[in-house]
Amino acid sequence: MKVTVRDDVKSKLPSSKYGIIHYKDIIVGASPQMLKGRIRLFQESLHLDLEDKDMKDIPGVAEWRSVFKETGTDPSRYRPAIEALYRRVKKGQFLEPFNSAVDLNNFFSMKYEIPFGIYDADKISGDVTIAVGDETASYEGLNGREIKLSQMLHTRDGEGSFGSPFVDSRRTAISEESISALHVVYFKPSMRKEECEEMLAAISEMFLQVHGGTSEYWVLD
Repeated sequence: MKVTVRDDVKSKLPSSKYGIIHYKDIIVGASPQMLKGRIRLFQESLHLDLEDKDMKDIPGVAEWRSVFKETGTDPSRYRPAIEALYRRVKKGQFLEPFNSAVDLNNFFSMKYEIPFGIYDADKISGDVTIAVGDETASYEGLNGREIKLSQMLHTRDGEGSFGSPFVDSRRTAISEESISALHVVYFKPSMRKEECEEMLAAISEMFLQVHGGTSEYWVLD
């Protein structure tokens, strides 16, 4: 699978970097009890840390709000996924287990303060492009709403748009039937490439510990 960044993204976001992990021969199921416990404890700790913080004081949230502004998206109307997660946890609305892939994806996002997307690779058609949407770009989101992607950073394949650092689509959602997956990591623009590579290695290792299989990963900039 080839993944590229479109030229208009590079011109609008010259410091942006993206992590790509392609998993094969994985087994997705209910999260092991140890993982559920770790994620729950992490949210409880994060809840205490966020009590006296404003969202703008969290580096990852602040950087991704700036990214949204750079592409023409209002971050007060369309919040980066990491900000939405943090706001939930701050209110004590902890995430309930869904499946092992989604649970880990959310955990990584909260841990590293950046948006993540995970997709069933077999539901992706052809190559993938990271682009900024026009007036025609949209999809049905996981929240059941039509997500309009005009001026929003997103991923697209041969059938159209399927993911973004805002909310992902139903079309490529990962499930317990999935045996291959594509992980998209929206790094903080301030991160060095070496940091990004180290993060991808850690993410991939933990994901494979839970799901088995194999992976390959790389940084796009």
